[in-house]
Amino acid sequence: MNTGKTIQIFLPDGNPRSVKIAEITSRTVQAILIPRPKLDYMSSRNELKNVGIYFLIGTSDEEEKALLYVGEAEDCFTRLKQQNTTKDFWNSALAIVSKTKYFTKTHIKFLEYHCYKEAEDAARYVLENSTIPNQTFVPEAMQADLLDNFETIKILVSALGFPIFDHIRKPDKKDILYCKGKEAFAEGEYAEDGLIVFSGSKCNLKETKTAGPWIIGMRERLKKSGILKREGNIYKFTSNYIFSSPSAAAATILGRGANGWTEWKYKDGKTLDEVKRQEKSEAR
Repeated sequence: MNTGKTIQIFLPDGNPRSVKIAEITSRTVQAILIPRPKLDYMSSRNELKNVGIYFLIGTSDEEEKALLYVGEAEDCFTRLKQQNTTKDFWNSALAIVSKTKYFTKTHIKFLEYHCYKEAEDAARYVLENSTIPNQTFVPEAMQADLLDNFETIKILVSALGFPIFDHIRKPDKKDILYCKGKEAFAEGEYAEDGLIVFSGSKCNLKETKTAGPWIIGMRERLKKSGILKREGNIYKFTSNYIFSSPSAAAATILGRGANGWTEWKYKDGKTLDEVKRQEKSEAR
């Protein structure tokens, strides 16, 4: 069962869009979010001059999902300065350090591998590492402590807006949404991030004459990135994909303009609109 957490986020320069230093108040792990233009600012502070792991996050014209690089360093600031000159794709960095300087090289090598594998399994980002980090042996007791540290890392990076390790799993059948039409048959879930369409969902092959340029463009981008793959007379989702709105998801699946709030329905036939908007309005 999830329990409540208190997270403290410190804004060292007072700007809510600048550097953020986050921690669970009862833990020693810190997550430091650095927008790329603010990297030089961190030279005047000590948080990054520490052993830790780091994530570089950015976007690409070729990929629909955000890009992610996982690394480790004995001095995070020095390494990020190096990455600033060698890697173009990123616009934000996240560094994970210990307030008590507890982490050693062995600790961060273990966490680097574990974070890489967890990010790969969650499949929310496209990994930019050219090689998989090495798996480091640590004693069982140390591994237990580091896995506990990882749970803190997972919470902090998600709280800062990067759900790198949050796995997408199908909910109970009563909470699954369906979108159907012609050859299309998709399953999804309305969640915190938007409308999740699950892997294996089927889309109509052709757009209708009334489909606007944005629908055609969206489907083309998904095809180009490999998220939609043609199989006979349909397109199939090769992985879970999160749409910003129910209507964007429905339009992609049906190949036409669509009101996602009424196209997505639960097993009992109720629309997403009836369950998530109308009933809540009536309750108020």
